[in-house]
Parts: sequence; C-alpha cells; structure tokens
Amino acid sequence: MPDIIQLLPDHVANQIAAGEVVQRPASVVKELLENSIDAGATNIKVIIKEAGKNLIQVIDNGKGMTDTDARLSFERHATSKIRKAEDLFDLHTKGFRGEALASIAAISQVELKTKKEDSELGTHIRIEGSEVISQEKVSASNGTSIAVKNLFFNIPARRNFLKSNTIETRHIVNEFQRVALAHPGIAFSMYHNDSDVYNLLESNLRQRIVTVFGKKTNEKLVPINENTDVVEISGFVAKPEFAKKKRGEQFFFVNDRFIKNSYLNHAVTSAFESLLPQGSYPSYFLYLTVPPKSIDINIHPTKTEVKFEDEKTIYAILRSTIKHSLGQYNVAPILDFERQSSFDTPYEFKRKPVDTPQIQVDPDFNPFKTEKSTTLKSASTSSSSHSHYTPKFNTESWEGLYAGLETQKISIEQPTAPDTLFNEEQSGETHGSKTYQIHNKYIVSSIKSGIVYINQHLAHQRVLYEEFLQNITVKDAMSQQLLFPLDISFNKSDIVLIKDILDDLISVGFDFGDFTEDRVNIIGIPVNTSESQIVIILEQLLEDIKNDVPDSSYSQHDVMAKSLAKSLAIKTGTHLDLKEQQKLVDELFSCKEPDTSPFGKKTFITVTLNDIDKQFNR
Repeated sequence: MPDIIQLLPDHVANQIAAGEVVQRPASVVKELLENSIDAGATNIKVIIKEAGKNLIQVIDNGKGMTDTDARLSFERHATSKIRKAEDLFDLHTKGFRGEALASIAAISQVELKTKKEDSELGTHIRIEGSEVISQEKVSASNGTSIAVKNLFFNIPARRNFLKSNTIETRHIVNEFQRVALAHPGIAFSMYHNDSDVYNLLESNLRQRIVTVFGKKTNEKLVPINENTDVVEISGFVAKPEFAKKKRGEQFFFVNDRFIKNSYLNHAVTSAFESLLPQGSYPSYFLYLTVPPKSIDINIHPTKTEVKFEDEKTIYAILRSTIKHSLGQYNVAPILDFERQSSFDTPYEFKRKPVDTPQIQVDPDFNPFKTEKSTTLKSASTSSSSHSHYTPKFNTESWEGLYAGLETQKISIEQPTAPDTLFNEEQSGETHGSKTYQIHNKYIVSSIKSGIVYINQHLAHQRVLYEEFLQNITVKDAMSQQLLFPLDISFNKSDIVLIKDILDDLISVGFDFGDFTEDRVNIIGIPVNTSESQIVIILEQLLEDIKNDVPDSSYSQHDVMAKSLAKSLAIKTGTHLDLKEQQKLVDELFSCKEPDTSPFGKKTFITVTLNDIDKQFNR
C-alpha cells in the first residue's frame, strides 16, 4: 500500500498560513503598520486604493533593512524579535511570529524598497505569489516602503468572499485607528483613492482621541489614572450622558496593543451601573500596562486576544478606578464622609433654649363687618408680648359675588358603567372597524377563522423596509426641506462613509448641503421623520454598515433599508387611533412578505376559533 502523507510545497503552505494571518485587506494594513512601529518609525503614511484590493502601501522613516534582512524577511518564521521560546513571554514588540510578510507575499504582488540610514543605496525586491521576481540596488529614502498589490490575485475564491468596498474600507479605518490611538507619539497619515482621510500629528493621548473622533469628543472625556503593583491604568471614559446605543467607541490597549476582552468590558459596564439608560453602552479609551511576563498574547493568530495571569484582580482594580474617577469629577454621586462645618450649629446657639412659637387668632373676626381694623387678642396666657394686626378688607358690594346663584341648579353626573369591554376610542365597532389596540403594543383584529394579533413595531418594520428598499433600488422618495438646516458632527471616518453611501441616502429622502472634515449639513429629511430623530437614525445606520449588520444581508442597500426601518418603526408603547391601526393592518398585508419582520421575527400570530373553543372545553 503506497504512502499517502506528503510534505506540502512551500507556496501551498504559505497560502494556508495566509488564511490565518490575512483575512481581509485590513489584516495587511495592521501587520505592516506594526512592522513600521517595531522599526522605530516616527512618521508613517498609509495609501489605499479600492479598499485595499488593488493597493496597500505603507511608507515609514524607520531604521530600514540590509539586503540580506530584506530578502530573509519574506521567509516563513524569519524574525528579529525572538531568539528562544522563553522570549514569547517577555515581548516588547508587535510582530514576532515571522509569518506576516511571508503570508502576504504568498497571495499578492509585493514591492519592497528599504534603506538603512548609514547606507548609500537601498534594496528593491519584487515578489509575486511567494516567488522572488527581482532584487536590485536602488536609490531610496531612509526607512521602508512596502506596496501590496492585487490582494488574493492567485486565490480568486478568497477574493470573491470580500465584502463591498465600503465595508472593507471601514475595517481598514478601524485597524488604522487602533494603531494610531495606541501610539499618539507617532505621526500617521492615511489616503484612500487619493483622498486625505487622516493626517495625525505627533501629540498626547487626549489630543489624538479628539483628532480621530472629532472636536466634540473633548467635552465627553473623563480622565482615568491608577498605578498599582499589578497594573497601571490610564486613559479616558466618556460621560454617561454621551453613551451610545452600539458598542462603537470601546478601546482596550494592553502594553500598547489593542485587545478585545469581554471580561474587562464587563468591569467597565458594571462601573457605570445605574448611570446608563437601558440598552446604552459606555465609550472608553483605556490603556493597561502590565509586566510582559504576566500576559500571553500568543493565543490567537490576530493577537487581539490575550490571557492575563491575574484577571480577577485587574477586573476589581479597573472597576473601582472608573467608579472613583466618575465620582471625583462629579459625574456620579459619591458618599462623602468628611463633615462640612457649614452644616454645624453655631457655638453661641448650642445651649440656648428654643422659644415656642406664639399663635395669635382673632375670635371676633368677621369679613363682612365694615370696621376698618380689628384688634387681635393673644391666645397665650403670657401677656408680655401682645401684637396688633389690622387686616384691610374691601367689603363693598360683596353681595355681587353671589348674584344669580338662586337661579342656578347644580347637577352632578353619576358615572355609568362601560357598555363595551374596550374603550370607545380603542374599539372600532361603532365606526365599522374591527381593530383594537392592546397595551399600546398589539393590534387585534377579527378574521374569518378567528383572531389575529399583530405586533405593531415589527409590522411597521416590514412596511418601512419594503418601502425604503423600493425607494433605494427603483425610485426616489420625497424629501421635506428644513426651514433651519441641521449641522451634525461626525468623526472623519464617518464622514467618508456618509460620502460613500450619499446616493442611497438621497434616494430615501435625505438632502445634504456642505461637508466639512467633521460636520455634515442636512437641508432635507425623509417625509414623516422628525428632526430630533435624524442624529439617532444616522448613527444607527453608520454603525450597522460598519458592522455589516445583519450578517445575512445581501447588499449594502439591504443593510440600509433594514437599519432605517428599525430606527423609524412605531415603537412599543405608542398609542394609535383607529385610522392608524387600520392603515398599518392594510399596509402590512399589502407587503410581499407580511409574515415576518426584516430581521426574521413574526409580525403576527393567529388564534383560530377551534383554539379558543378548546380553552373553554377543558
């Protein structure tokens, strides 16, 4: 029987490894940025074309590489970061596996130019699918420039799995933001399709956060700072009134490396307990510094998950630190055990007896007398302190106040028992309708076979979803012009995203004025939409597109229609009059798929007469 196990060729092994390291263009951006930081760069430029599918180029002013190092950097498990296994638990650099460049070169066309400061000439290497095409001496600037072209050119199946340019660009921006926030002392710039997205100068942490997320972020931030033997914590949390409906601006960094950790996220959320409304999430930018030997960052290929040696202690310190800062800056109520002297009784009054207040009445008082004054007599047995009070009353023509009363009859209506089970305003029987609203949540209507219960929120989602989808793909919706245009603040990446979906937003009824780096001018909104809803609608829409929600959506148009329908649908608890109830029922059953909401939930259920009869015949 012949042997069936064989060694894979190097280029196949590299392509398999690339599946772990390079999931999408954003993965390449992350790896190249980390290499530039490890090289000691103080200025890093990122150039992207077509969401990274055609070009990803990273240029830095780091220490560069020699000819030999430049060639070896594309070999698997070739790295300058570690020498022995113990080094894995004492890491001070970003990359250390030695797989990044080898994996990237296996699935793309790569051009590398690098030069050390003490060298006269640099090195230029071209690689396609792990195969070195050329290597030569060239004139180059100090540092390294690496261009990754035509990602997944030799694996078309992987390329077909990439999302739309908008979504892939968003993932790239996310990775760029994470690296830039972790290193405020480094200048970063980013260009997408020759458009300037970010130009971040060297700054401190607060300035970097404000530059990335917009000027209005500055007023939201509450400083966090704590030093212990276990962990050092710094950064900022946002004030509770600026909480968001989505987990957008939540950043954890451990030793200047972005991580995701649900356990520590719970510590932050619990620190905001009772300060946030239901369904809201706090924003935070938290930087943890721990001894490298106390964490393991080699448990996940993307290195975004780490394992702490003493996670429970870090949880407790983080939670208490945030609570303390919220109280210290008067964001949350605190218990103050320091007695304030202003509340103490003055010394000279401590032993002084309290006099009982004297009550004075006039037993002879009559408002209908014509006397100009009445002398009050003290009701107290102590006659030492008599006072005189002279009330003045205008008693002239007082009889006019009671004129006509003898001709009027006072009638009191007795409450009558309701004739029907439902209130008249809810019942439609008298008006020829057969709908009722229950607890401002469900609409009940009778049908031939029994009764139908309609969830008004989910039903309206279905109606709006089909309406918006038709407006986006077939026809443009009507827009109501605003008398006073709205200026809404967004961060730069959101502005780019809004511009990408501008045509779709116009098709559903939005009308825009001028755009700036961090503001959008809105001059028209969809019909039947209030101005107060616009910020919520746009934030929800951008968040859904960023996260590609729902995962099963077929296109960006579908995501947008679902997001708008979810934001604008009638909420549970809204009272509907008879016409509104009937209109919603008619519109629902005019839809192509009335049975379910856009997110797959039932919009109505039916109860047959047989089901009802069974309940009475038990």
